[in-house]
Amino acid sequence: MDQKNYCWIWITVNRNAKGFLNCQVGSRDTQTGQKLWKSIKHHKIIHFMTDYWSPYKKFIPKSLHTQSKAHTYTVEGYNGLFRHFLARLRRKSKCYFKSEVMFEYSV
Repeated sequence: MDQKNYCWIWITVNRNAKGFLNCQVGSRDTQTGQKLWKSIKHHKIIHFMTDYWSPYKKFIPKSLHTQSKAHTYTVEGYNGLFRHFLARLRRKSKCYFKSEVMFEYSV
């Protein structure tokens, strides 16, 4: 049986400036989120908007965090751009990554 190694892209975006801040490639666990958190901590961010994925609560301070699908449209726009320009991220594609490192380089 084929074993699939799923990989996700965690994206941070400045919603006001609509600017891409950073991303992290990995699993959907807290460790990947913490790596992303460490990479953006130096930015002067006063508030974070996320969906309801539970690992966010483990590393984003509650006082800076709002969970609502209504505030994630900018990130969803970037997800759409990734899928549009990188064939390997399309749902029905013959292209795929053989290593996580190559996935990171493409993103």
